[in-house]
Amino acid sequence: MAEDSIETERLDALHQLNLLDTQPSESFDRITRMASQIFNLPISAISLTDHDRQWFKSRIGVEHLSIPRSKAPCAQVAETADIVLLPDLLADPYYRDSVLASQGVRFYAGAPLVTREGYGLGALCVLGMQPRQVTEAETSALRDLADMVMAQIELQHAFGRIEPVSGLPNRIQFLEDLADLGRDNPGRNQLAVLVDLARMEQLNSSSRVMGSGFVDDMVKDAARTIRAALPSNRSAYHVAPTQFAFLAEAEEDLASYVPKLRDFLASLAAKSTRRFVTTPSIGITPFTAGETPPRDVLRTALNAAHDARRSDDLVGVYSSSSDAAHRRRFTLLNDFGSALEADDQLHVLYQPRVELSTGACRGAEALLRWRHPTLGDVSPAEFIPIIEQTSMARGTTAWVMEAVLAQLAEWRGAGLNLQVSVNVSAANLAESDFAAAIQLRLMKYRLPADALELEVTESTMMVDEAAALEQLRTLDTAGIRLAIDDFGTGYSSLAYLDQLPAHVVKIDQSFVKNVISSERELTLVRTMINLSHAFGYRVVAEGIETQAVASAMRDIGCDEAQGYFYARPLHPEKFMQWLIDRDPKTADKAAA
Repeated sequence: MAEDSIETERLDALHQLNLLDTQPSESFDRITRMASQIFNLPISAISLTDHDRQWFKSRIGVEHLSIPRSKAPCAQVAETADIVLLPDLLADPYYRDSVLASQGVRFYAGAPLVTREGYGLGALCVLGMQPRQVTEAETSALRDLADMVMAQIELQHAFGRIEPVSGLPNRIQFLEDLADLGRDNPGRNQLAVLVDLARMEQLNSSSRVMGSGFVDDMVKDAARTIRAALPSNRSAYHVAPTQFAFLAEAEEDLASYVPKLRDFLASLAAKSTRRFVTTPSIGITPFTAGETPPRDVLRTALNAAHDARRSDDLVGVYSSSSDAAHRRRFTLLNDFGSALEADDQLHVLYQPRVELSTGACRGAEALLRWRHPTLGDVSPAEFIPIIEQTSMARGTTAWVMEAVLAQLAEWRGAGLNLQVSVNVSAANLAESDFAAAIQLRLMKYRLPADALELEVTESTMMVDEAAALEQLRTLDTAGIRLAIDDFGTGYSSLAYLDQLPAHVVKIDQSFVKNVISSERELTLVRTMINLSHAFGYRVVAEGIETQAVASAMRDIGCDEAQGYFYARPLHPEKFMQWLIDRDPKTADKAAA
């Protein structure tokens, strides 16, 4: 059983090199000529030992491209990975009736072609029609020539087209082969398949525990399985560290091919020794040779593989609508950095917060808006979640803080004793100097700490709770007010009421909007308000759109409200006009 396993691995190493059935090469022929000249013999060859045949990569004095492996001395060289010397084949009990001996060959000497992993691929051999002996110098020369052959094999193998771990053609070769297919078979409709072995978080976790060798072994196993599943006339490609691609047969129909790929994926997972810690997926993309750019074929197949992770069977077909959404997402991500540096794309709007018992405006929430130069107004619900996952989150918050505090200083200077709240992200709370930076900005604009309120969500806290709490406690100690935003939508609302050093709870609009139509919702919101008051919080209701809802929230004890009933988010000058319209005395204060 062990010998069978070694032979399987040896053959796999041979096939990875893609040397069988390839065109003659002068670089190999030059070495066989040198071997023939050194030994002064008419026959020299570079042979590769396959399942049942000896294939000649280069040959002098040999007519055939291959001979049977049975009783071929080169097979013994490959199996033992050692030199084999046969001074007289007819005197050898095993080889006297071999194919070589029947053709008049009497002398054989072969040195092994050995990979870095120790697998024998075949031999560099010299043959003669008369018995002879071999000197030590000739043996050494034969070894050196065999090493030169392996160096040439490794050079060709590594020349930008083969991935060393899997031994498969790489991404560059896949793209070139797609381009060739477009030239040779323009208009052919075909399917491309991409196999993604694991999610990124799975790879990171596994590598931290098992080391980088874990991923290498996983890739080697997958490469063997994929090669074995494909017919001999089709190639698999290693297009990314843990991703493989191949083409379906030209006549394959998408509807009938998807079930085949589901079976293949199940087989791939079953044969992997890492199936319990990784989750492979498959993406399929139809394309037209010569019309679909090769890079788009690879990109759309990868998109389909990523989308497949949201399906039950982990096999996905490319969707143009999903692709359009991804491309828009990338465009926004790519362009937002320029928006931060421009002076005409980003701006801050202010939505008033009104005290329900008196109707007085106590402050406002600052809301970032983006007018893209070509896409127009982009919803914050679309671009903010994208930005929060990147390194631009810190710069975005800094930009907003500068704009808000400058505006707040202007209002305070006009006698308007307003408080402005700003949303912060998980990335901000992970910054070790975030609290200190906020305090420095307040000092810069000579603003009291309680002029600023920072809003955090429960999901923001869940990323790194310990670091977030440390920053929030520092902010609280400095006198900066804190609010729990979207209260009730997370998983640990009650725990955060107890833990966070906050002052305000903002009840999410999803609860507020139904308080007058659902007694159950009204009871739930009343309970949330009473609970928050019991912990000492002031309560703000978000999403107030009608007088009836505003009255209902006031009647059950809510302290403040914001929403379209009072005002949409406003530019600073319109916010000022809104204040004046509600209270003409505001104009007198500003004038003074």
